[in-house]
Amino acid sequence: MISSVVVSYRVRPEAVAEHVRLIRAVFEQLHAEQPDNVEYKVVCLADGVSFVHVSSVSTPDGSNSLPELAAFKEFGKDSAARVATAPVPSAADIIGSYSPAAPLSDLAPGTAPGRESDLPMAGGNGENYERPPGGVR
Repeated sequence: MISSVVVSYRVRPEAVAEHVRLIRAVFEQLHAEQPDNVEYKVVCLADGVSFVHVSSVSTPDGSNSLPELAAFKEFGKDSAARVATAPVPSAADIIGSYSPAAPLSDLAPGTAPGRESDLPMAGGNGENYERPPGGVR
């Protein structure tokens, strides 16, 4: 059974860097373990403090295995100190999904046609992520 959830919330401005570091750790574990039953994406909105997580999992009972990852547990451990608004989870149905052979997030800034202004990270690993002044990219 495939189940999907979308979670949105805002982070305190002073906690964004730590929050992003913890999110990166979740993706590092996912890349290392390469589970074949999880799809996960996290975006930070243009204000620099609003985050949206989209996850889909395929498990026999529809349960979400993502929270069982050690890095995800670490991400959630002190989240109350980082968030400005409580996370709001919503069950979702994925209508469609598309990913090119080379994900846009793996391209260096300015190399995706028409996407020059919205690729803040080099190498797709977030190592150059910085919250822009005023929260606008």
